[in-house]
Amino acid sequence: MVLQPLIIGYILLSILEKTYEIFAISAILYISFIIFCRDTEVFINMRSDKPKRKKRTWLRVTGIVLLLLVIGIGAYAFTVWNSLTDAVDTMHQPVERETSKREESLSLSKKEPFSVLMLGVDEREGDSGRSDTMIVLTVNPEKKSVKMLSIPRDTRTEIVGHGTTDKINHAYAFGGVAMSMDTVENFLDIPIDYYMQINMEGFKDIVDAVGGVTVNNDLDFTYDGVHFAKGSITLDGEDALKFSRMRKQDPRGDFGRQLRQRLIIQAVLKEGASLNSLTNFNDIFSALSKNIKTNLTFDEMVDIQKNYKDAAGSIDQMTITGTGQTINKIWYLIVSDAEKTKIQNELKEHLAVN
Repeated sequence: MVLQPLIIGYILLSILEKTYEIFAISAILYISFIIFCRDTEVFINMRSDKPKRKKRTWLRVTGIVLLLLVIGIGAYAFTVWNSLTDAVDTMHQPVERETSKREESLSLSKKEPFSVLMLGVDEREGDSGRSDTMIVLTVNPEKKSVKMLSIPRDTRTEIVGHGTTDKINHAYAFGGVAMSMDTVENFLDIPIDYYMQINMEGFKDIVDAVGGVTVNNDLDFTYDGVHFAKGSITLDGEDALKFSRMRKQDPRGDFGRQLRQRLIIQAVLKEGASLNSLTNFNDIFSALSKNIKTNLTFDEMVDIQKNYKDAAGSIDQMTITGTGQTINKIWYLIVSDAEKTKIQNELKEHLAVN
């Protein structure tokens, strides 16, 4: 399963593409039928020949049915288009910040490598929210590859714009998306071009909208009253949320939870891009628009879908290693300078930046 540069662009545009593919096929069938009728001259001198009149009636009925099919699918495609653009407008939230890591502005139309910070934000009632999931994607169409780096939430680093050194996920609580992007950009020493914020509490709505997901679970555990058996399991939205939240029972800790979250995201992509999504696109668009925010514009999503598809052919999942340390009674993951430099150089090379 591919993890396209962005969830929303992939699901939304896949639904639109499938709709227009069906419309194009039906239109081609109708045009081919008209050409066939013209070339065989079945509409010439029909009134003087009774058998031909019957044939003419049959062809007219067939032509009308095909025409109605084209009109119906065209109207459906127009409805999908309107719903899609409304959803993208709702999700689009620009962020006021500038990066010093790029000498020139990024151009997606020129197929330049770009990066995205994915923030899985746990927003519950009475809580300002915290980014418990932080994933950086770098996408390089020339190399036809995507690198996906999961940053442990307890990683100790400078919180840019706050004047403190703290857990990296606290940047969101202190300064929202902008401070998270600045902090991650400083930590990795690469430009962070885009962000995608997912409300994990509402992620269950997205899972339900695509009809549930099937994942391959590598750890048998019970969490919040639900047993998750090892092997292939099918989850609804509520269970998918619980599946992606468990951390303490996993010997891998936060790394294990990040793995399960990626499994859910990939499964959502698979279901969202299937033909079944055409029948419930309104539910999918509604769930996405309520729970996902991004600074990507619709045109940029189209550019990514058009110019960067081949990059999904190779996905390299990277991890950060470190040592646990308690400072002032707070546990942190300390990443060594050598480990940080190794990660930075790999991402810089993939983004073709110095």
